Amino acid sequence: MTLTSPTGDLAAPRPRGGLAQGVSDSLVIAKRNLIRMSRIPEMIIFGVIQPVMFVVLFSFVFGGSMTIGGTTDPVVYREFLMAGIFAQTVTFATAGAGAGIADDMHKGLIDRFRSLPMARGAVLTGRTLADLVQTTLTLVVLAIVALLVGWRIHEGVPKALAGFALLLLLGYAFSWIGALIGLSVRTPEAATSGGLIWLFPVTFISIAFVDSAQMASWLQPIAEWNPFSATVQACRVLFGNPGVSTSDAWPMQHPVWASILWSLLIIVVFRTLSVRKYRSATA
Repeated sequence: MTLTSPTGDLAAPRPRGGLAQGVSDSLVIAKRNLIRMSRIPEMIIFGVIQPVMFVVLFSFVFGGSMTIGGTTDPVVYREFLMAGIFAQTVTFATAGAGAGIADDMHKGLIDRFRSLPMARGAVLTGRTLADLVQTTLTLVVLAIVALLVGWRIHEGVPKALAGFALLLLLGYAFSWIGALIGLSVRTPEAATSGGLIWLFPVTFISIAFVDSAQMASWLQPIAEWNPFSATVQACRVLFGNPGVSTSDAWPMQHPVWASILWSLLIIVVFRTLSVRKYRSATA
């Protein structure tokens, strides 16, 4: 009697290919992460409280001491400030993305996902999409708070929505940096620290809180070519807020295009690096 070898039945399932399959698998992972977030409401609450604190502190502590457009009017500074706070909020979500992926790695969940017949990169794409949804909710709450402290849009709702779209694109791009960090460290705590330590110079050496013209001459080109600054400048233009930089640097003269190009470049580079790291780190 001949016995059939069970090798074929025990072999690891092969990932299914195709764009449609990749999208489907990514959405399943995104749903899983959103359900998890909903069961831990403090994640969302703390994510909202921090940017609200930044709005209140910067508005009422620094407002009146900053010169914007030749005036120290606190109301003018609040309108100048908000584009920077919005951009800072979406980029700080990077730390959460990295910590979440590091936690899944630490618990061995990523290895279990790899045993399933799912598209390559779907785990990371699903995670970043879920973080994008959370960032959107945070941005909505933050916009309401900004309106309460005196921020206004002056170029109409369509342009304002375009500005928020650029902010979300930047946040999604930076979440891929967080994904790479999360895959490169051993613990969620290290991912949180690693996700924040580089964000402070990126966000503060920019035009988010002060005009680059007030910086040291050697810092000005760094701030003006910062991808973060391009999105802030684009939002100020689209919102019609004061303090739009008059620098001759290309990103400051064409901020919308610069913001889109920077964000897409970051997505392409860091998604590629993250998927490659995902394969090797969990093999």
